[in-house]
Amino acid sequence: MNSGIAFGDDNNGFQAGTINGPVQASFYYATAQPETPPEPSIVIPFGCDDDFVERGTILEDLRTRCTASNSWTALVGLGGVGKSQLAIEHAYRTHAQSPETWVFWAHASNAARFEQSYRDIADRVKLAGRQDPQANIFKLVHDWLQGCKHRWLLVLDNVDDAGFLVERPAGNPKTGARPLRGYIPHCDRGSVLVTTRNKEAALKLVELRDIVAIRPMDMYSARALLHKKLGTQADSSSIAELATALEYMPLAIVQAAAYILQRSPRYSVVRYLDDYRKNERKRTSLLKFDDGQLRRDWEATNSIIVTWQISFEYIQQTRPSAAELLSLMSFFDRQGIPEELLRHRGKQENNDGDQQGPTRVADIDVEEDDVSQSSTSVESDEDTFEDDVVALRNFCFVSDEIGGTSFEMHALVQLATRTWLAANSRLERWKQQFIGKLNAAFPTGAYENWAVCGPLFAHVKAAAEQRPKDERVLIEWAALLYHAAWYAEQRGNVAEARELAMASLKTRQKVLGEEHEDTLRSVAMVGLVYKLGGRWDDAEMLEVQVMETHKKKLGADHPSTLTSINNLA
Repeated sequence: MNSGIAFGDDNNGFQAGTINGPVQASFYYATAQPETPPEPSIVIPFGCDDDFVERGTILEDLRTRCTASNSWTALVGLGGVGKSQLAIEHAYRTHAQSPETWVFWAHASNAARFEQSYRDIADRVKLAGRQDPQANIFKLVHDWLQGCKHRWLLVLDNVDDAGFLVERPAGNPKTGARPLRGYIPHCDRGSVLVTTRNKEAALKLVELRDIVAIRPMDMYSARALLHKKLGTQADSSSIAELATALEYMPLAIVQAAAYILQRSPRYSVVRYLDDYRKNERKRTSLLKFDDGQLRRDWEATNSIIVTWQISFEYIQQTRPSAAELLSLMSFFDRQGIPEELLRHRGKQENNDGDQQGPTRVADIDVEEDDVSQSSTSVESDEDTFEDDVVALRNFCFVSDEIGGTSFEMHALVQLATRTWLAANSRLERWKQQFIGKLNAAFPTGAYENWAVCGPLFAHVKAAAEQRPKDERVLIEWAALLYHAAWYAEQRGNVAEARELAMASLKTRQKVLGEEHEDTLRSVAMVGLVYKLGGRWDDAEMLEVQVMETHKKKLGADHPSTLTSINNLA
């Protein structure tokens, strides 16, 4: 069979028929053309925020810190407090004030996203070799930053767990044996800005002096943000009320504004406030609304409730005892949470209805070794408690009050915690423990107990909003409210005494029955409150009811009957 190939122009070639020997062919990629290095620019996945509101001197402080040579700074605060928004604004202002400065943004929630951010940087600055699948992209970017002739700012956003940055990678040939933290260079022309919810993570990257604590907005900034988001939708007084209700938390404010605007004109700030104040379930529903903030990472939720629950899950996994402490604290009033009621939380059964009481120890010979072990156990409990407090403080969920024997929390954090507990079928368990501890600590309302009752009274009012389901705990709850009503009545606080006394009475009537002695005590307490409020006829009617029941059950000469008769005199 004959065959042939013709080549035109100056081309030539050969044709081989049968080849019995080896044939070797070599192919070569065309030499890559060198790319023109780009001019400095801002490489950030978010647009500038026209609704941004100044927050005191934070941005000026950031500018001062980040213009220093080789600076590393961390913004630390609650999720939703506005750390990333501050970083975005700082990034744009940096480039506007210094166009010759490179500004980069790296998502640093995990190793995969951090690597992708470095690849995006390599593409933007057109690094040679970046498309080689065997290339160490971290080293390429590191070396370029190290040798860059221009100033640069690198934002590491959302470093809530710095473990992937500081620990030696296992089995990843692209990084070598070097921790990823080593690929973020220290150099005179560079500055690094970290955002994180976790102070512990920040301290793995920066010095304590380089941490900037970000707290909720002040009243004026929060109102200004609402005005910008809502425009003419509301008057100043309702704006102020809403800002206060949301504790000046930026994400919650933006979320609420988006909710209102989506339903306008059939919905208003006043109606939102009415719904928000109805009950805990409605508040939770409003705060779960997941919309409003365009300048958040796609992994991040716009719901303030869900934002914090992500951190709760992290604490649950890394330090379960701290999650337990947070769970218990979420039921107290937000201020003046007493340390003495938080220690020795004890073990709980998974079943909400079952709690294991303390073991009774009597007539047992105690050896020296037992005493030593007990002492060690107490010290261990002390250490555990302090470490738990540190863990919660690191996430900005709790803070110490002056004096160091009590704590405070944001009410929204408490609500988010209880919502998380309910979603995980643990709400009743911790509600029961809270009520039990508070009932054991709150004495009668007699004058000699006022010094104890006073600091605990706000927590009893919080407990009044947390009616338990378990009948045994309901009895404790009613006793707690009864004693608190006694205290309020003795202090002349008619409204709160009446509310607490009535709640105690209704519960005891339902659980214990109309003629139970504790129920009659609650009836008598309501009568005393009626007297205090000038409702003499109503008070007399209740006192007669108590007397008649005592006479019927105990006889006319019983001390309780005689006391009832005396009260009528």
